[in-house]
Amino acid sequence: MSSLSADFNELMERMKRGREFGHASYEPIYYLVFSPRSILDVKRQMKAWEARLSNDGWDVHTFSITTTIQEIFDSVPNMVKTIWQKQDAAAPLNWDKTNTSLANRLEQGALTAKLAEKLASLDGNANSILLVTDLEALHPYTRIGVIEGELQGKFCVPTVFFYPGIRTGKTRLKFLSFYPEDGNYRSDHVGG
Repeated sequence: MSSLSADFNELMERMKRGREFGHASYEPIYYLVFSPRSILDVKRQMKAWEARLSNDGWDVHTFSITTTIQEIFDSVPNMVKTIWQKQDAAAPLNWDKTNTSLANRLEQGALTAKLAEKLASLDGNANSILLVTDLEALHPYTRIGVIEGELQGKFCVPTVFFYPGIRTGKTRLKFLSFYPEDGNYRSDHVGG
């Protein structure tokens, strides 16, 4: 297994070369795939990687899935929160029901819309790069491949997803190493 540093170096080289036109896509979408056991190591490296990208001339922007999900849940109307709290109080250990309620809120498109908005704000800046972090926060609600698919054609700047999971082929990934294999990615994968 390669190291995170070597994988990041390879990622930087691929971004310099750009995406080749292939059967899946030519949008500038990259995944740095790493073992879920390395989530904390990736978080520790993030500031150094941002600085390195900045030193190489990139205008670095980040999009935290964790922060965005929290913003979405914070914006839920109080009436809905009250209903959720009553249902949770009635069955405090029914996590499936709780997770389904939260997943439904995310599947209404708010997360995808916020990422689309961020990408649109960077359009026209040739030096911009977007780092999408904290993908593990999508569990158990959804997977990033769904969001990537919904945003097809909107990736106007190089976008790097920091993906905890394993690579099982050129375009196939297993989110968090235990979700079923998914091959619906149109991105360039490094590591894993």
